[in-house]
Amino acid sequence: MNLLIMLIAPTALLQALGNMVIFAAVGVGVAILGYKIFDKCTPGDLNKEIVENKNIAAAIVAGALILGVCIIVAVAMIG
Repeated sequence: MNLLIMLIAPTALLQALGNMVIFAAVGVGVAILGYKIFDKCTPGDLNKEIVENKNIAAAIVAGALILGVCIIVAVAMIG
């Protein structure tokens, strides 16, 4: 019986790791897509405001947006 568990466990582990990588890639992709869509819907260039103009308020808004999208994606993945 232990031999059977040892033969099945690596397959289940590799499948779980594969699923984790897929969900992580989808989550990061959706977060980036959400940021880009938000940037297109707002006036001005959010990335330019953050990087070149050192606008802290714009960085806080972008961080809150990414966190919000990530929470939505996490809840959608959980079910």
